[in-house]
Amino acid sequence: MAKRNVDELAELLHDSGETHHIVYKIVDGDDPDWASWYADWLINLSALPTILGTTPVRSELVWKLVDLDKAYVAQAPQEKWERWYAERLLDHFS
Repeated sequence: MAKRNVDELAELLHDSGETHHIVYKIVDGDDPDWASWYADWLINLSALPTILGTTPVRSELVWKLVDLDKAYVAQAPQEKWERWYAERLLDHFS
């Protein structure tokens, strides 16, 4: 996995988080179905398919985002969530 791709994907995830917060500002970012929103935005409105070299199936990306969220909370790594997710998403979809 190339460092450049990890950096690009981490930045993209950061941007998606900022965009999600803006879209859901009226409810202070509360979105119980957040993973569906992220998956749709990442697949259809971002460079995710280019970075991954494939367009993920939306349902698989939703599942993977939820899985990563649970693991990140349980493991509480020191690394920022964006980079931690990026490494694992690249590994999963490569």
